[in-house]
Amino acid sequence: MTDTSETRSADSAAHTTQQSRLHRLMRYLPLIAPVLLWTVPCWLLLHTGQHWTLPVTLAGTALFALGLIGMPLAMARGHGRRQEDRAAIVGDTLLGTSWVLFTWSILLGVPLRLALAVAGVGESQDRARIVTWAVLGTATMLLTWGYAEARRVPRVRRLDVRLPRLGAGLDGTRVVLITDTHYGPLDRARWSARVCETVNTLEADLVCHTGDIADGTAERRRAQAVPLGTVRATRARVYVTGNHEYYSEAQGWVDLMHELGWEPLRNRHLLLERGGDTLVVAGVDDVTAESSGLAGHRAHLAGALNGADPDLPVLLLAHQPKFIDRAAAAGIDLQLSGHTHGGQIWPFHHLVRLDQPALAGLSHHGPRTLLYTSRGTGFWGPPFRVFAPSEITLLVLRSPQRPPTP
Repeated sequence: MTDTSETRSADSAAHTTQQSRLHRLMRYLPLIAPVLLWTVPCWLLLHTGQHWTLPVTLAGTALFALGLIGMPLAMARGHGRRQEDRAAIVGDTLLGTSWVLFTWSILLGVPLRLALAVAGVGESQDRARIVTWAVLGTATMLLTWGYAEARRVPRVRRLDVRLPRLGAGLDGTRVVLITDTHYGPLDRARWSARVCETVNTLEADLVCHTGDIADGTAERRRAQAVPLGTVRATRARVYVTGNHEYYSEAQGWVDLMHELGWEPLRNRHLLLERGGDTLVVAGVDDVTAESSGLAGHRAHLAGALNGADPDLPVLLLAHQPKFIDRAAAAGIDLQLSGHTHGGQIWPFHHLVRLDQPALAGLSHHGPRTLLYTSRGTGFWGPPFRVFAPSEITLLVLRSPQRPPTP
């Protein structure tokens, strides 16, 4: 027989090694990334045998150089001390554009050029130019589509979730999950209202927001967040902090959500009772809370479950999927998370998987713990979603023993 404790230890050690590598990479990423994102497509699309006329070559190179210089400057002004929304919009848009150009210059441009050469299509210059136009056309199409995907009201994703310990009286409990709304430099007050209207059509018993409400303080993004006060649920509306709250005065967001009628589950729980059965609904602060230096903020699962009957099923809200290790060790039945955005702009999901155990959807962890990871309701930074659609999630909880039919 396999020693499951040794297997878990090995998996945990491997995941820790992955995280340490990612953290080392992240130190140098702000310096390396802009150079790679702009110089690689510039070289592949302009300077590898295309032989454009001199004005075209100079103009194209100047545009890439402007992006290389302008993107970090705009992002520094937009997301640094100045917090200039216009600069943030420019920087974020350039970041998304450069990522798409970089990705498809390599993934489409290089193999297409080889394929054209093998097929003997045209001269070397002709093949090089075909590749350039193909990459530019693909990038333009994906950015246009990705912008529309990011700005639309998310589609509703519905699924049944069977919890073996759920009492029959709770069968059919409707849980709606929204997360990572990321209200920010682009004013999305109308979008926020439409999202809330969609949530209200789902007739939820419980509505959950698992953090990253906004980029910016509660005072600054208040107009975009206020529609959350119109959300309806028959039992409760609950919220936990995400890592972005800790970049923007987290306590202000906790206070605003309480003002809007939501229950901030800061390392505490409430009981949802129906049909003679009870579900523990618990929440923890984000795992970055303690390092924020904000007094009283930390991810404390034992505190969240303090006083709860251990025989009752537990629904846990935790912003980041990687909290699942602690949840599974505590025997949590279902954890709801966000944070990953499903990668947001493909193929960024490969980097996300270095830091998180799940990208999107329902996954099993330990003997009885389920994790549902949402792709998020909004978007962060670049106003694009490519092959990672946003979602509003309706989870219908199912008991192994359905209530008797009247």
